[in-house]
Amino acid sequence: MLTGIHVLLTYKCTFECDHCFLHCGSHREGTFTLRKLRDLLDEVEKIPTVDTVYFEGGEPFLFYPILLEGLRWVRDAGWHAGTVTNGYWATSMEDAEQWLQPVAKIGIADFSVSDDQFHSTKDADSPGSIASGAALKMGLPCDRICIAAPTVAAPSDSAVEKGQPVTGGGVKFRGRAAEKLTSGLPVRPWQELTTCPYEKLADPERVHVDAYGNVHLCQGISIGNMWSTPLSKLLHDYQAEKHPVAGPLLQGGPAQLARQYGIGPAEGYVDECHLCYMLRKSLLPVFPQYLAPAQVYGM
Repeated sequence: MLTGIHVLLTYKCTFECDHCFLHCGSHREGTFTLRKLRDLLDEVEKIPTVDTVYFEGGEPFLFYPILLEGLRWVRDAGWHAGTVTNGYWATSMEDAEQWLQPVAKIGIADFSVSDDQFHSTKDADSPGSIASGAALKMGLPCDRICIAAPTVAAPSDSAVEKGQPVTGGGVKFRGRAAEKLTSGLPVRPWQELTTCPYEKLADPERVHVDAYGNVHLCQGISIGNMWSTPLSKLLHDYQAEKHPVAGPLLQGGPAQLARQYGIGPAEGYVDECHLCYMLRKSLLPVFPQYLAPAQVYGM
């Protein structure tokens, strides 16, 4: 049951992190205007199961007035509001509190800050650390998102097949991560990658919507464009088994996606996300409306 709408407020970001799902960066386009955001939220009102609207990106604080207005609209509609940031603006505790005062005044359900080695090596003096400290001081419900670079260790869990190494760190190998962080990691035969372990494609609990109108089941897998077909109708009419990408993934994971479209993958991949992303990138010319936008694939 769909309960969350995640607004990709912008693809523009102050960083170009190697682990970014969406290939975000300073040169990326695709930012909501107030009118488009209002149109989106008007559509969300037609979906009675939604109770949370989350603003992310890219870096949503780059478009601070639009972010604040969006948070106000969400609050006034009676939904839970949340946002995520890398905290680039937190140059000192005093400055961070100044930035967060309007957010605290609005009142939000969650404030998440990316604070890891992909964003800063300053530890306690990092912008993310300062931002999260200021948020907690001001009583904002704050979470820190800390992703480590991939590491390899011997299995320590009996649930892991004996002899198979474990890749840790929390990175999902989509977007830039599939291209920049997989080198040297242990791989599995593509034929074994038969599930989609992270996304509920048959009955999604949340979707991401970008300023281009793409409605993402997973970053880069779209069910359609809400500027062409209203969001409420797209979601009402969605049938996973008939979707040209989600359907095969449900039947047998990325391995089935490869078989269905006659793609001969390389011998091994780090995990399901790695294989799925690389297959989708090769299928982009075939299904541009369902694998959108192209910039999520580094195009």
